Amino acid sequence: MLARECKKELTEHIIPFWNSLEDDDNGGFYGYVGNDLTLDKNAPKGVILHSRILWFYSNCYLVLKDQNCLKKAKHAYEFLSKYCVDKENGGVYWMMNADGTVNDSMKHTYCQAFFIYAMSSYYDASKDKAALELALDVFATVEEKCRDDVAYLEAFSKDWNIIPNDALSENGLMADKTMNTTLHVMEAYTELYRVSSDKRVLKALRFTLEITLDKIYDKNGGKLFVFFNKNLNEIGDIYSYGHDIEATWLIDRACDVIGDEHLSKRCAEMNKVIVKNIADRALSNGRLNNEVEHGVVNTWHIWWVQAEGVVGFCNAYQRYGDARYLEISRTLWNYIKDKMIDKRLGGEWHSQLDDNDQPADFKPVVDPWKCPYHNGRMCLEIISRM
Repeated sequence: MLARECKKELTEHIIPFWNSLEDDDNGGFYGYVGNDLTLDKNAPKGVILHSRILWFYSNCYLVLKDQNCLKKAKHAYEFLSKYCVDKENGGVYWMMNADGTVNDSMKHTYCQAFFIYAMSSYYDASKDKAALELALDVFATVEEKCRDDVAYLEAFSKDWNIIPNDALSENGLMADKTMNTTLHVMEAYTELYRVSSDKRVLKALRFTLEITLDKIYDKNGGKLFVFFNKNLNEIGDIYSYGHDIEATWLIDRACDVIGDEHLSKRCAEMNKVIVKNIADRALSNGRLNNEVEHGVVNTWHIWWVQAEGVVGFCNAYQRYGDARYLEISRTLWNYIKDKMIDKRLGGEWHSQLDDNDQPADFKPVVDPWKCPYHNGRMCLEIISRM
């Protein structure tokens, strides 16, 4: 039933919603829909958003074999490859204007990672070698420009000078390095190595897993540290429930692609602890809370956190055989189905709900971060797994 319901949500709701945002005049997809469902055709277009859209449609085609999804993927690919790549300095920009001109020329490692992720999947779907070449080119740029001997750096100017990491810092902190960027570099390299078998990518992918095991994993707390200084020492006191449950299944996926038994065992031991702690600490009335800062629980219920919970706990059930995790996965889906999915005509999913499950009216339905990646991927994973 879970797989059937997720397929229905994907094919009858999420895909049609994003289909309606295709911009036939300027390319790509429209970048903003307000909480009142008003479309802004002139809003800037995020490169992360478009990379996630490309990843989404590519994988919808791979799972559903729907040719229209491949056409939408090609539409996103053409916008990204034509406008978003800096052909002089390498890498991709942060934000484009509605017409495809540069809005914000910042280079962010997180953004490069999603571009690599998307191009790898599009190559898998389309067999267009130009997409794979783009992915490998940006991979080489990331390895040259975006990491030091310790870990991955974050934000750069157009010509690759380090700038403050406003984009991925929060909670009053300014982080030199983050768990979030490392996680999504790992995710991107997993996909790129899967489709390319490039040994350079394998080496870099192993690096992301090693620093996760050795530096990012809080062995005493059974969780992942979130923000770091340049030497990868923790700053702040934050426990991100959503990132932790997402990380467990993405790390498992990376280990599966690498095929190293020893590495897989080390990661599985870490993931077992992380999953159990999320199950014990983060659930509240059938939903996942957001995070904990200095011991205070943030009880906003975020769309992507719930979606990653469905996948993460399903993965944990399949890996460890604990029926409790499957039940949690189903419970989270029921909450999504009842509360998180926007029932309004022309809506998709609410961005976040409060303790009373009321939508935050200041949160848009589509923006540079709100995308079909987490909820669409949840549906695709459940369809494929179950």
